Amino acid sequence: FCFHLVLDALYMDEMVKTIRNWMKNPASSGVVTEEPQNTCDNLKNTNPLNELWNRRYFLTLPYEECKRRRSTRVYQPADTPGYFDGHVWPMYLKYKNELEEDASNVVYLDGTKSQEELLSCVYSDIIQELKKLRE
Repeated sequence: FCFHLVLDALYMDEMVKTIRNWMKNPASSGVVTEEPQNTCDNLKNTNPLNELWNRRYFLTLPYEECKRRRSTRVYQPADTPGYFDGHVWPMYLKYKNELEEDASNVVYLDGTKSQEELLSCVYSDIIQELKKLRE
């Protein structure tokens, strides 16, 4: 496994501090929000971050579609034979089950929909949550 796939590869304390500072004062936090950032799958179930989430989003995909998409991507190093069935799909199911059992405020999104549809759904949901916070 690659080190960047391990949660210890993140500077968790610094990241949580930065998020808290941004939540207190977004304009002066120094956090750049214009460009999307790559994130680690493990962030979804990281205890220090759990208290910060008002909402979580989880993309669902059927096995065949997930495997098809994975097979079209180029990874360096390349996936070894059996990696999808031996690691990727079992971890997807593990994360999904953990969210179903332990997490609240999870919005499950149909990952077979277009990026535009998904973005619209998430954007609308965030706008509604912001309205609630302002009330």
